[in-house]
Amino acid sequence: MSQYVLRTADTLIADYLAELPAVLVIGPRACGKTTTARRYARTVVCLDSDEAAAFRANPDAALRERDEPVLLDEWQMVPDVLGAVKRAVDTDRRPGRFLITGSFRSDRDDRFWPGTGRVVVLRMYPLSVAEQRQRTQSTFIDRVVAGEPLSAGDRAPMDLRDYVELAVCGGFPEPALELGPRTGRAWLGSYADQIALRDARIYSQAPDAARLQRYLQAYAENSAGTPSHKTLYDAAGISRKTAVAYDGLLADLMVTDDLPAWSTNRLKRMSRAPKRYVIDSGLLAGILRVGIDDVLASGDLIDRFIDTFVVAQLRAEAAASTTRYRLMHLRSGDGRREVDMVAELGGGRIIGIEIKSAAAVSRSDARHLQWLRDSMDERFVAGIVFHTGRDTFDLADRITAVPISALWA
Repeated sequence: MSQYVLRTADTLIADYLAELPAVLVIGPRACGKTTTARRYARTVVCLDSDEAAAFRANPDAALRERDEPVLLDEWQMVPDVLGAVKRAVDTDRRPGRFLITGSFRSDRDDRFWPGTGRVVVLRMYPLSVAEQRQRTQSTFIDRVVAGEPLSAGDRAPMDLRDYVELAVCGGFPEPALELGPRTGRAWLGSYADQIALRDARIYSQAPDAARLQRYLQAYAENSAGTPSHKTLYDAAGISRKTAVAYDGLLADLMVTDDLPAWSTNRLKRMSRAPKRYVIDSGLLAGILRVGIDDVLASGDLIDRFIDTFVVAQLRAEAAASTTRYRLMHLRSGDGRREVDMVAELGGGRIIGIEIKSAAAVSRSDARHLQWLRDSMDERFVAGIVFHTGRDTFDLADRITAVPISALWA
């Protein structure tokens, strides 16, 4: 068994349990939730096993008299257990009582109790490279806000192939840490298949596996893009109503995670369409059945994989960041202005981020960030142009070219 890799969630879970009665950790299946949560539990209850029978029959009685903290793993398999947690917390609000994990974000039939005011939700994602390399002392956004140097994160220079290799491997712990490239590709391909063949059928009204796979394929082909919804459901050969249902299901399974459109009254006629993302670039490779050489042979795939990969790094460390931020994107209605990511901070401040798969970038690559800076004035904290080259250098006032590897420096 491989050595445990410390997650950014570890400190948060420890801190929350020290002061709160219940913490709910949600994330994609196999992203490491249970492995991490077990480290803080005295009692572990697996609700996707035979142990669930007692909780289905009488969750309050089954929960009583257990050594705390109690880990309730895969809570969505017995949703009534959350009602029992609610009642237990209402009776006794001592900190560190319950740790709950699940691979499903919500329930659109409103059968699942949300735990408002009683349970704090923590989202976990597949491993970032910073976690894989145990470089999690500070987050990238915190370093940008503090004005710290943004140098490359590896002594040996990285090139495009190195970045594509990281992207195709992705962040799910088993393929990222334990498996070789060939076996890892098989694992990710199987994971992609099981989304339609198993997971979706557990949590939904038995969607047609073939149609869901076609929709997921169309979605993956447009990861890091802003296609219209009609483009996706036409490509999958399904109706709009079915596509809307599939969108909700894939988001609930945390297979996809769109960036919403950012807007402000300082900018007019901006697009409201989301930017669509598969949640992990390794899973993207599994869905599309591509390897490193396949990606490198296609300029379109290179751009999509690098973009999906970078967004996954920033998404994974958001909860641990001292600077609270939301990731969004910006695109004008006519498509003439576009910024890959906008990190929205408190007080209306923003950091604009562009993602380039090129090793050489110039001032022209920052033109949309310069427009955003001039439009937002003092609210524009910084602009970052990520690239696959080696050096960090200024492109314009408050706009810097930064190697992607600075994310794990």
